[in-house]
Amino acid sequence: MLNPTFARKELNMAKAKKASESCATATHIVLPDDTNTLGNLMGGRLMYWMDVISAVAAHRHCNRVVVTASVNNISFNQPIKLGDFVTLEAKVSRAFGSSMEVFIEVYVEDHRTGAKTKANEAIFTFVAVDQIGNTIDVPELIPETDVEKQRYDAALRRKQLSLILAGRMKPTDATELKAIFEDLTEQ
Repeated sequence: MLNPTFARKELNMAKAKKASESCATATHIVLPDDTNTLGNLMGGRLMYWMDVISAVAAHRHCNRVVVTASVNNISFNQPIKLGDFVTLEAKVSRAFGSSMEVFIEVYVEDHRTGAKTKANEAIFTFVAVDQIGNTIDVPELIPETDVEKQRYDAALRRKQLSLILAGRMKPTDATELKAIFEDLTEQ
């Protein structure tokens, strides 16, 4: 008879998905109702767009209903102007049991010059749930590119830090975080 934990892990491995399979992209035009009094895209509108596109990426990874669990980071690096085209690209960076970390990049195309630049990025976490709201396991993630592998590794460090800050993990158990500090002390 198979060990239930082993059987569950085998099931998750069988349905593991590549990060590229979760990729979701959306493009918006910044309209007057999207801007503040300075003619810049309001941060709340951008966060809404990020939440929606990252939910699509998380859903593509697990094919289940997903709910936003947390926003780890949003950086507003430059203003986005009225009339600009905003393209959001989201991809799952790592899966943990029932949760998925999604990395979102925001690119802006100046409507006057056509110049495209990366303007913002964010990290959201989603949880997969069943039809009555109970959490359910999601497939493991297979990173392929160097960037996907870096984000995959960094996601575990962020997860450990989050668990420590929430009092759900002892700092001594955070192996990935400890490794960073050990590397620094050896230099």
